[in-house]
Amino acid sequence: MHHSRLCSLQIDCNVDDIDAAAHFWAAALGCPVDMDHPGSRDNYRQLATPPDQPMIQLQRVDHESRVHLDIETDDIEAEVARLQDLGATIFKRLDRWVVMEAPSGQRFCVVRVQRPDFVKNANAWA
Repeated sequence: MHHSRLCSLQIDCNVDDIDAAAHFWAAALGCPVDMDHPGSRDNYRQLATPPDQPMIQLQRVDHESRVHLDIETDDIEAEVARLQDLGATIFKRLDRWVVMEAPSGQRFCVVRVQRPDFVKNANAWA
């Protein structure tokens, strides 16, 4: 058995200034930029969200700007296999996560557990 749940919304920004993009989204969503969060580093900026809501992170990217979802899991390989059974395909394997593509074309990532209340709110899969 493994567990998974929606982890975060990733706002991919093809911009020179990730801080300007973060300040826009912080104002638009009413979630301040949290520069003290470990997720705010290099090309990433974390917005402060309540613990019971998905995280929101911006990342500077080289591809077109878009939004994608991250699914957090305690077993990446089991979750990838479950999603493949549902029709998703692997787009790219990276060191710590897997980029997948839904049958409808959207890309999303399967990542390791990110939040401390994970098990309490995660789905259990056999």
